[in-house]
Amino acid sequence: MTDVKLAIIYYSSTGTVHAMAQRLREAGEKAGAEVRLRQVAELAPQEAIASNAAWSQHFDRTKDEPRATADDVVWADAVLFGTPTRYGNVASQLKQFLDTLGPQWAQGQLANKAYAGFTATMTEHGGQESTLLALYNTIYHFGGVVVAPGYTDPLKFADGNPYGVSHVTGGSNDAPLTEVQFAALDHLARRVVNIGGKLR
Repeated sequence: MTDVKLAIIYYSSTGTVHAMAQRLREAGEKAGAEVRLRQVAELAPQEAIASNAAWSQHFDRTKDEPRATADDVVWADAVLFGTPTRYGNVASQLKQFLDTLGPQWAQGQLANKAYAGFTATMTEHGGQESTLLALYNTIYHFGGVVVAPGYTDPLKFADGNPYGVSHVTGGSNDAPLTEVQFAALDHLARRVVNIGGKLR
């Protein structure tokens, strides 16, 4: 299957979700998909960004990367949404983007696509699952098909998240992704591309 269109749309403040999105792009391309990698616009005030060195550095590094538009979702057969956890919920930057998709939703342009999510938290029980479940509430309204990984591969027993893919960054917020997360991200991309192709 070489003609599935995969959109990876994410928000990342300090770079972890950005790194996850990049791995998903590589895996999606290896699975034969045409991939659009897009970040949503930053909404936080400059003083908030400047108060966190990692946030400020990541903002500067990625400020010229392509921004997500409604067309990226309409174009896609499959969509992966990424967000850090904010109090067990979707970050406002990604949520604001989702909230702008009303016209496309009303025309049925977001339905019958494969969707899944990925996230990161600082602590092991910091809301990873609730964030993905909250994200999927929007997908149900789209009429989309949630393609959670479940335990469809033994590797999921290592990363342990049947709802999507997640990573714990640790108290210093800088723990790198490991082979466990890379394997889970690769599996998620392959699965979403495969199901997305079947839904067309």
